[in-house]
Parts: sequence; structure tokens; C-alpha cells
Amino acid sequence: MNADQRGAVLDNARYLREVRPVDPDEIHEYVEGRPHPAVVRQVLREESVALGLRETAEGTFVPVEEGPLSVEFDGVERFPHEYTLRVEDLLVSEYGAGWPTGESGDALRAVLRDVKADYFAGDTVEYDRETALAYACYHLPDNYAVVQYTLARLARRGLLPKRLRVLDVGAGVGGPMLGVHDLVPDDCAVEYHAVEPSAAADVFEAMAGETRAGFRTELHRETAEAFDPDGQFDVVLFANVLSELADPDATAERYMDAVAPDGSFVGIAPADREAAIGLRETERHLEGAGYGVWGPQVRLWPGFRPEDRGWSFDVRPDMEVPPFQRELDDAADGSGEFRNVDVQYAFSVVRHDDARMVTLEPDASRFAKFARSEDHVSKRVDCLCLKLSANLADGGNPLFKVSDGSERADHYAVMTRESLLNDDLLAAGYGDPLVFENVLLLWNDDEESYNLVVDGETVVDRVVA
Repeated sequence: MNADQRGAVLDNARYLREVRPVDPDEIHEYVEGRPHPAVVRQVLREESVALGLRETAEGTFVPVEEGPLSVEFDGVERFPHEYTLRVEDLLVSEYGAGWPTGESGDALRAVLRDVKADYFAGDTVEYDRETALAYACYHLPDNYAVVQYTLARLARRGLLPKRLRVLDVGAGVGGPMLGVHDLVPDDCAVEYHAVEPSAAADVFEAMAGETRAGFRTELHRETAEAFDPDGQFDVVLFANVLSELADPDATAERYMDAVAPDGSFVGIAPADREAAIGLRETERHLEGAGYGVWGPQVRLWPGFRPEDRGWSFDVRPDMEVPPFQRELDDAADGSGEFRNVDVQYAFSVVRHDDARMVTLEPDASRFAKFARSEDHVSKRVDCLCLKLSANLADGGNPLFKVSDGSERADHYAVMTRESLLNDDLLAAGYGDPLVFENVLLLWNDDEESYNLVVDGETVVDRVVA
């Protein structure tokens, strides 16, 4: 199709969208040369977000309203059945019906052990076909869940449009893609670009076949460093990939140019110390380059930035064990080594504007600033901060990371005596703002951090932001 024909298709679509559903079989009649309806359909798919159209199951295109999308999201309990079947089809196609057992099962388990060892050693993981399938077995479900928890926060703040363009850099085997697909309502149009150079792209392509009409995927088999994004996106997503890049800060900064003026750069990392801290370092690099941090470590005090280690991660309820993980694990010793249902992750959202996850500004006449905690050691103070962890204690007194965005060292709230006046500390979720009244501030030499000791004299209240 030449440029004139393409322009005629788009002009007809713009006219017809105001009158009736746009039908490729009808439009091809109006275009000089009468290009095949399948060619017309492909053009409409490629331009669906720009046209404000979404494809229906019947093959026509209908208008999508402008404005923010809304989500009904209460968490992820299980990996969907249709995706489970697709993963099992890939495994059976590659190894046969007995894939969890014998040489194939041993090989998959060995690959997973090697991938874990390389990851924790900081070595680069090379993805061939077998590695990609093993990774899908182990990580596809939790990656599917994590992106939904992260983007649901943005959606609830009205920061995701119904005409949504996503650029997923380092898309892997498609967990985030499937998560976005199931999070976004059917009345939206989604253009999803995936950048993945490895054999994982083959698995991604197979999983993308499970998506609905109106959710268009385009796969770019290039590295993050080599890919040149065309246009601007509402979400530029780096999920579990920044730690694998040679220069994550420079790459992230380059991709900020692909973030729409009201869009978001979304970084996701595993909860382990090195990956989570590395994500926070990239966030702070982008902040130093002039961009705004939306969350989760909100800068509550104007003019102050955190200098702590930045190890902060969210923990959500475990998922059900997917059948393919159970089969792979049971064919070994059933110890649980190959079951991965934990949903623990770090995230960062950076934007061009000054929007924030929590819009509060502390009263300097009332609240103690964490940047000045050294002045308040052994004193009781009031403070306003965000809860940025689940319970970190391995037995003993509950312990939570807290932040007001000004701290030079880590701050933790430790519950030594629970009461009705302070139990909001236990009940609050990740990212919730809390007011501490009459909390004892101490320095912990062993951890080189500050402790907010919540005892019977302390009041803790959640704040509506």
C-alpha cells in the first residue's frame, strides 16, 4: 500500500468513526486501487491508538473515548488458565508430553539453577531457546502479577489513558505484556511495543497470540541500547532488565525522551538488595537529570532528596502454584525449589512533571525532618512519612522501612508495644502516609540507621493524601 492509499484509509476511518463501526471490507471499496481488506485492516491496527479506535471480535473498529482508564483490580490470585495451557503447549511441543521428567525435566531444572546462580553472582544470563522456556516456567506468573500491582497505582491516579501506548524494553517471555492485557479494560485501545533481542522473543510472540482484538503487539528484536524508539509512549517499562544493562543510568535517561509529556517511566526490579538498590540509583540519576520522582519514595519535603541505600520493596500475597511449576517440581523431589509464587518487587516511577504518588507537604513547625534526625536522637518527636516495606523482622518486634524523602540514612519503625493508638503501623499498606506522634528516635550503630521506636506512648495514624 502506498502513502496515498494509506492516507485515504485513515481519512475514511476518521469520517466513518463518527457514523458507524469502521469496517475494512467497506473502506477498501473507497480507496483507489481497492487494496485487499486484510491490508486495510493492518493499517487500521497500526493506527488504532492514533485514530482512537479499537478492534472488536467481529473485525470492525469502534471509537475509544478519550480520558483516563479505570481499573477494577483486587490483586492476582493465580496465573490464568488460558496462559497456563499456552505455556504447557510450548513445553510439550519442544520436549514431548513427558517434558517434566527424564532428560528434558533434568535439563530445565539445571538451566534454572544456572540462571539463579548467574543472577546472584551478577553475571550476564544468555537466553537460548531452553533458557527462555525454563524462565517462562519459573518467572512468567510472578512477572504477570507484578506489573499489574505497579500499573494499577498509576491507573487509580488517572495517569493511564484509554488510548494507551506502552513500550516494554527487555520484554522477555511476555509476563508484563500479559499483565497489562488483563489489567486494561476491553473498552481501551492498546498499542504495545516490545523490545527483546534474545530467544525469549519467540516465547513472547507465542504468548502474544493469546491477546484480544484491540490489544496490538509489535515485537522489535533489538537490544535496549540499539533500539531507537519511534514516537512517545504513555508507559515506558523496564521490568527486571535495568540490572542487566551495561549502563542502566544512561540507557534509562535516553528512553526518557520516549516518555510522553504526561507519561511515566516505570522501572521494576526483583526485591533482592542489589537489584532494588540499583533501581533506586537509576531513579536518583534521572532525578538529577531534571525529571520528577512520582514514587514510591516520595520527596515530601521541598528541596530535599533521599541519600539512604534505597532498599525498598513491596510484598503481595502469594499466588497459587501454576500446574507447570508443580509438575516440574514434583518430578524432582517436590521440595518447592521450582515453585515461584512469591510476589515481591521494587518499583520506581519517574515523570516529566511534578506529580507524586502522595500529595502531602509536612508542616515544618510540627514535624521532624528525617534529614535532621541526628539532632533528635534519644528524643521523642512527631514525623510524617511513608511506610515502604512489609514487616522486615524475622521474628521479634515488627520492623518497617519508612521514608519522608529527605533522609541521609535508612529509617525504620520498630513496634515494641502494640496498642489501639498505634496499630495503623501494622495495618497500613506499602506507600501509605503515616503520622507518628511522640515516637522515640534512636540511632542503631549495628545497622547504621535510625529507629523510630513505637511504644505504648506513641500514636500512629494513617493520613488521607
